[in-house]
Amino acid sequence: MAIFSVYVVNKAGGLIYQFDNYVPRAEAEKTFSYPLDLVLKIHDEKVVVSFGQRDGIRVGHALLSINGVDVNGKFTADGKEIIEYLKDSTNYPVSIRFGRARLSSNEKLMLASMFHSCELFDQNLKGALEIAEKAGNFGPGS
Repeated sequence: MAIFSVYVVNKAGGLIYQFDNYVPRAEAEKTFSYPLDLVLKIHDEKVVVSFGQRDGIRVGHALLSINGVDVNGKFTADGKEIIEYLKDSTNYPVSIRFGRARLSSNEKLMLASMFHSCELFDQNLKGALEIAEKAGNFGPGS
């Protein structure tokens, strides 16, 4: 069994330490001609595939690089918007690499707070079950 991430959360729910053993598993690179036969949209400041799975490219995969140059969110390395860049037929043929995007810092904080909420729920549930067991059986026929 592999460990992909480690999150250390304090009792107040704050993220103290986080480590990602990030190994991109599903990346696909393909050369496209104009027009692009995938539908792309901007989601959480990333360009993702919203329609048109093919050749290992899945819905939800993020655009990672164009012509071998990594992208920065929704912008190319030159600072142009990716969606506008791909609408221009003079930029084709274009080689695009897709894969699962890394979590942003904000997404890591939200994930850690969910772990904290689940732990609090679990502690409250255990306490309630202990009280119910001490009180005895209850329900129909008691």
